[in-house]
Amino acid sequence: MRYMATYDLMESLRNANQWLGASALSMASYPMFSMVPNPALQWMAAWGEVTERSFQRMTAKPDWGIRTFTHEDGRDHLVNIETVVSRAFGDLIHFNVAGREEQARKVLLVAPMSGHYATLLRSTVKSLMVNCEVYVTDWHNARDIPVSEGKFDIEDYTLYLVDFMKALGPDINVIAVCQPAPLTLAATAYLAELDPEAQPRTLTLIGGPIDPDATPTDVTDFGRRVTMGQLEETMIQRVGFSHKGVGRQVYPGLLQLASFVSMNAERHAKAFTDQILRVSQGDASDHDAHNRFYDEYLAVMDMPAEFYLSTVERIFKGLEIAQNRFVVDGHPVDLGKITDVAVKTVEGGKDDISAPGQCVAALDLCTGLPDSMKASYLEPEAGHYGIFAGRSWRNNIRPLVLDFIDANAGRKKGARKAAPKPANRNVAANG
Repeated sequence: MRYMATYDLMESLRNANQWLGASALSMASYPMFSMVPNPALQWMAAWGEVTERSFQRMTAKPDWGIRTFTHEDGRDHLVNIETVVSRAFGDLIHFNVAGREEQARKVLLVAPMSGHYATLLRSTVKSLMVNCEVYVTDWHNARDIPVSEGKFDIEDYTLYLVDFMKALGPDINVIAVCQPAPLTLAATAYLAELDPEAQPRTLTLIGGPIDPDATPTDVTDFGRRVTMGQLEETMIQRVGFSHKGVGRQVYPGLLQLASFVSMNAERHAKAFTDQILRVSQGDASDHDAHNRFYDEYLAVMDMPAEFYLSTVERIFKGLEIAQNRFVVDGHPVDLGKITDVAVKTVEGGKDDISAPGQCVAALDLCTGLPDSMKASYLEPEAGHYGIFAGRSWRNNIRPLVLDFIDANAGRKKGARKAAPKPANRNVAANG
């Protein structure tokens, strides 16, 4: 029962703020008050509307919102989200475009388990659907997973990725975004040694902490300052009775959200102040830019405690991936065993979470891979989110990633290129 009261207290505070917003909106919108054109009432109603929506979104899983797709044939096709593999802690889903021929490119988009739902990659999915068959790892909220399902740490996460890759076959092209980059690299090496026929065709790592010490950030500094005992005492709580996962130890999404907001507190405060002003003036809409962003940003999920703690201890503190010492289910994973999978890294020049240098370290760890099958790209003006969503992704990074996939599409497993070139450090693909 330890920390269960704390978990319920956080939920009570969230619920109370949602109720305060709803009450303020209802009271200030009372029809009789329209006879008194007081700006204070308009502001109060606007504050209530923004507050209620914000705190309500924190417990709702966003919808993918991808229902139709206009193909090159000029027709609108329905998009069906199908579950390919169903597991307790996450599913493998497929965005099947009805009535369209199967695309040659098969892409597995590995979503992060870092507090947000996989829907954070909605715009990434939509951009890849244009000419790819897109599969996504859809991780579940830990508070909804019964304790009877057991633990889930970074080794379990890696084995989930191994199973997903096996299910999709060797022609899959894997793109890992942020947090899962080191574990996806490990999963690929695991397959390279134990099941080479199931290896993916290509592996693209976007803004991931392969070597957190390569370029220190506030995130890595925090990991160094805080002991594991402090983290477990202050961050881990037990799910309350109102959820299926009652009693499960988790790192609550609300705590993670507080960390996210604190990193740019002034920017978020200004965004909400401006939104309240727009609502009071009648200039806001249900799906304006503010609501589109914050409906997703504020929707958070709990992480299994063992996953959160093992990530900090083994990836950030222990540097097990960076030093090629990672072990999965008793089996030492050797990144040098990757010899047939083309690997590309993508970094953002203004990324303050996984700074430039952390992700590209993967190329040096792949000692068994010829330089001709390595590539990297740095988007100078992109921040952390910009390298997988927004203008930088659409205009610059996505075309380069697809070029890299196409350049390695015809390569047969086990067949190396005759004359390896130096590692291609800032281009899209290797010839």
